[in-house]
Amino acid sequence: MYRRILVVLCSLLILATLTSCWSSKEIEDLALYAGLALDIGEFTPTEQELEDKGATYYKKNKITATVQMVPANSVGGADKQGSSSSSAPYMNVTGTGDSVLEIFRQYSILRERPIIGHHLKVIVISSELLKQQKINQLLDFVLRDNDIRPSTMVFLSQDRAADTMVSKQKNEIPSFHIRDMLRNQKRTSKVLDPVILSKMDALMASKRSFALQNLVTANGEVEFSGAGVIKGDTGHWVGALNQEDTECLTWLSNGGQSGVIKTYDWSNEPITYELKSMKSKITSKVDGDHLSFDVNIKTEGRLIETWNAEEYPAATHLPQKAEKLFKKRLEQMMQNLLHKLQSNYKADAAGFSTRLSIQEPALWRKLEDHWDEEFSRTPIHVTVDLKITDFGSFTQ
Repeated sequence: MYRRILVVLCSLLILATLTSCWSSKEIEDLALYAGLALDIGEFTPTEQELEDKGATYYKKNKITATVQMVPANSVGGADKQGSSSSSAPYMNVTGTGDSVLEIFRQYSILRERPIIGHHLKVIVISSELLKQQKINQLLDFVLRDNDIRPSTMVFLSQDRAADTMVSKQKNEIPSFHIRDMLRNQKRTSKVLDPVILSKMDALMASKRSFALQNLVTANGEVEFSGAGVIKGDTGHWVGALNQEDTECLTWLSNGGQSGVIKTYDWSNEPITYELKSMKSKITSKVDGDHLSFDVNIKTEGRLIETWNAEEYPAATHLPQKAEKLFKKRLEQMMQNLLHKLQSNYKADAAGFSTRLSIQEPALWRKLEDHWDEEFSRTPIHVTVDLKITDFGSFTQ
């Protein structure tokens, strides 16, 4: 009997110490948003009509924020602003103003469920908007908000960012689609490592220039295409890098282990090299007051395709001739990237500052306040070691 009483008392004590989620909210009563697009301020027809009827507040129309909420039935059906069809598994709502938080709060007088950012996956910012506003201004709220995870990824859009939040594919949620496209890094070096909010915060605080993956849209399709360069000291978009530049940017950072290099052979026919490995090393050299960098690139791969029917792929003379062609092409691609960064944009988006800060910390402390200017006039020498190791499968 004593043991039974003791067990009952212990059970009651344990129950008394258990707490419930007193501040919890049912998920059915919330509107989860997975994507956020930021554009130059431009009213939708619905916003304009509401404004004309006096539904306005104290603001300047600097930005338009488009929020992608999922699933659609959690927010009460179709989008009244017509930004997505009623059958889509998501719903986009749009607001215009000069404060992201205030725009979000305005949704509370338009929709019956409050939005919550625990599951925000991607943020897409228009490059046109970044010409006018600093990136730290646009991301200040999302970095402060405890609801938004620091793993949220940030991208740029060549066109309106809101267009990346629309899909013609049935049952496809654009925010998830953009996130999942990063899986293809194993197949191509044209996809940069994602820049997440926590890394973005560090980049903005250090005022270093960097590159963000660029998105382009056409007929409801979204594609990774190149990158945009953000100037460290201003926080503005200063220029674009094409797909080949983006590949070289990946290889310089030792982030790319895949991809192809295509050029034209002695008969002006396409010939293609597939990477099996790519290693790069950036070394800073100081000679008195003169700074320079040596970039050594070593790659091995296979000759995977040739359109020259007159040349047999395994001929003993072909590897040496092909290696020279691919080496020349890779050197040209690297020089094109460095010319854009140093001469056109005057922004070190390739990480040379990181190598200098590690290898020459004393010199870095003297140059960091005006590094982009110094980088633009620093000689960079590129050396390529390229070797063809096999020719894939073929028959004679």
